Amino acid sequence: MSIGRKLAGVLCVVIGAVTACDRPSTAELAYVTNEVSQDLTVIATASDSVVATVPLGARARGVKVSPDGRFVYVALSGSPRCPPTMPDEECAKLPTDKSKDGIAEIDAATHEVTRILPGGSDPEQFDLSADGSWLYVSNEDAGVASIVDLRSAQITVTVPVGTEPEGVAVRPDGRAVYVTSETDHVVTALDARTGRELARVTVGRRPRDLAFTPDGSRLYVSGEVDGTVSVIDVAEHRVSSTIALPEGARPMGVVVSPDGKRVYVAGGRGGFVAVIDAQTNTVVGSVKVGPRPWGIALSPDGKKLYAANGPSNDVSVVDVQSLRVVATIPAGKSPWGVAIGPAAR
Repeated sequence: MSIGRKLAGVLCVVIGAVTACDRPSTAELAYVTNEVSQDLTVIATASDSVVATVPLGARARGVKVSPDGRFVYVALSGSPRCPPTMPDEECAKLPTDKSKDGIAEIDAATHEVTRILPGGSDPEQFDLSADGSWLYVSNEDAGVASIVDLRSAQITVTVPVGTEPEGVAVRPDGRAVYVTSETDHVVTALDARTGRELARVTVGRRPRDLAFTPDGSRLYVSGEVDGTVSVIDVAEHRVSSTIALPEGARPMGVVVSPDGKRVYVAGGRGGFVAVIDAQTNTVVGSVKVGPRPWGIALSPDGKKLYAANGPSNDVSVVDVQSLRVVATIPAGKSPWGVAIGPAAR
């Protein structure tokens, strides 16, 4: 039995557990993880309208799309959601269900969960190898990173990377992966195949996310407590520059434009996205979005930016040329991450 309803201006049909909508023609889809409602919002970027909602049944945070657009991967956690204001001893009393930990693989054409891959304990963020064969996962409560072979669906390596790891980024050459440690204020570089530690770089306090320039020469790392972005010289594994963001910034997500000329940083509790000129490493603009933007993503052509606004349960769409919000799209409860990929055919 199906039930028709309107969602973001398009006709939607509820079939079983998945809400699917009459999808407008689009070259790309944006996928938004919703941490509290435990589902995935699918947005057609051509019309900036919701085309599906996929239930996941666990805290949903990190999200990536396979290079060919066939699959969407989402980090799921059975650990409790504890806000920064909650004391550790209170958080420890909340129920935990480790059976929910894993990486959901979702068929992008049908929006069905095809399998739950092992992702280690409390997976938060992850990245994919360029050939779509490997996952690199940060395990927040265990202080380690896990390397997952997608073909065998097995964890092949687990390696310590510091307390509360979060951001994960594969270097563009595919030979190394970098992981942030929030509590230890470091970025750890690992060999992408063996997991061997290559370097540790001290950055700003509470590093959240990180992104490479297209040539892999620089790595931009957000520091939430400092309100800064650390620029790592990748060849030398040292911080070459520290960029102060506008007042009130508590930076979270980081993305670099496809041409490598701009870096966009979610300001977190500052409620804006800052724009950095990657040639001069200076802030050249900002745009007010929703409250506490967390994950951000750019369209493949670099013209639109999508920001997940947790407290307002929506996504801001920014025209990067004018730095104006051109659309606000309802999502699930407490949207966390955003990823954009080609629509599956």
